[in-house]
Amino acid sequence: MTAADFVVVANRLPVDRVEGPDGEEIWRTSPGGLVAALEPMMRNVNGAWVGWAGQADVELAPFEAGGIRLIPVALSAEEVAEYYEGFANDTIWPLYHDVIAPPQYHREWWDAYVTVNRRFAEAAAAAAAPEGTVWVHDYQLQLVPQMVRELRPDVTIGYFHHIPFPAHGLYAQLPWRDQVLRGLLGADVIGFQRAQDATYFLTAVRRRLRYEVKGPHVAVPEGEGTRTALARAFPISIDTTPYLELAAREDVRARAAEIRASLGNPKRILLGVDRLDYTKGIRHRIKAYGELLAEGRLKVEDVTLVQVASPSRERVDAYVHLRDEIELAVSRINGDTDTMGHSAIRYLHQGYPREEMVALYLAADVMLVTALRDGMNLVAKEYVATRVDDRGVLVLSEFTGAADELRQAVRVNPHDIEGLKDAIMTAVEMPPAEQGRRMRSLRRRVLDNDVDAWSSSFLAALSEVRGR
Repeated sequence: MTAADFVVVANRLPVDRVEGPDGEEIWRTSPGGLVAALEPMMRNVNGAWVGWAGQADVELAPFEAGGIRLIPVALSAEEVAEYYEGFANDTIWPLYHDVIAPPQYHREWWDAYVTVNRRFAEAAAAAAAPEGTVWVHDYQLQLVPQMVRELRPDVTIGYFHHIPFPAHGLYAQLPWRDQVLRGLLGADVIGFQRAQDATYFLTAVRRRLRYEVKGPHVAVPEGEGTRTALARAFPISIDTTPYLELAAREDVRARAAEIRASLGNPKRILLGVDRLDYTKGIRHRIKAYGELLAEGRLKVEDVTLVQVASPSRERVDAYVHLRDEIELAVSRINGDTDTMGHSAIRYLHQGYPREEMVALYLAADVMLVTALRDGMNLVAKEYVATRVDDRGVLVLSEFTGAADELRQAVRVNPHDIEGLKDAIMTAVEMPPAEQGRRMRSLRRRVLDNDVDAWSSSFLAALSEVRGR
């Protein structure tokens, strides 16, 4: 396989192995914003994608799928347990999400993280053409930029951090805090979702490593001199085209009407769409809604909450307990308030194809995004993109990256249950004219700042570095 001018490095390949109609195994493009953003560009720039195929103990040779060259990185079952489920998702994830759940610090997990990051870095270094570009993605691979630089000092390196970066008081808990900072500073451009995240990172660099920081620039020691790294916000977005197309389709609109009818045609449908994760504020949302019903401010005949909670990390204890708590709360509220014809909460612990999700967005009058901490939250932007009639209300946690951009949403602190209840009532009772004014503004923002604008802005910053 020839060397690639542009190499993407991510934990997962942009394809999933599925069974074809005749029982054969085929590769299908994965859903998700990152794939949608980079796939067209990868086809045009002699690109390659380095990532894990999603199955343990499987060795695969490089192959091509969907017009993209793919370079699989093999992981053993033990490495999946220690690097991915352990360090990435039971150490970094909770720490970087404000310790909503307690992080676990285990030296063997860190050792596995270093080992796997090195394997990814070696694959990327081997794939990149002379003077090429390597773009590394997310918290599973924070050491890769520095490792690639050691192997290939000729390439330009970018890194994008899709989740929050914590304040220094929390970040300082990490036993390997300095190693991670140095790993990230191997990149020429380090991108974050929010300006606040970039500020937290730069503060950690200044306080921990004592490097000179001027604005978004860091003087990184290298050889006898220094190299300048840029760290700033590049808020990610969605590919709006498929959402606009689906929202206009008659069959999808008919399905939205079908959903409303199946729920008893309530006056208002509230919708939550999340991975089942403790960062998403699902418990807080359900608690607030349950209290509104108990107090009589909402009536089960008038309002239904549809909560989609797609399965997530089901082998991690914290997620097992979270599912039990949420399902108990849903059962209690439904038991207390349901009638024969109406249900307070329709709880759906499963994932759905995009067509069904757009139908749900069209059916919903109010979208509840109450994350306790979120890098961005693309569901908020997906909902806004589908509202072609300019109706509907977005209730949005101020602790999401999306809150920086979607300023016409009804903003809420999800920890404040009384405030959350008032925000839900504001959304439920909002007049159509006010809905239209807010939604038109939200849609302009989402449509103008789509995923292409995001990737273009990051790559422009990388090109500027290359041109120095």
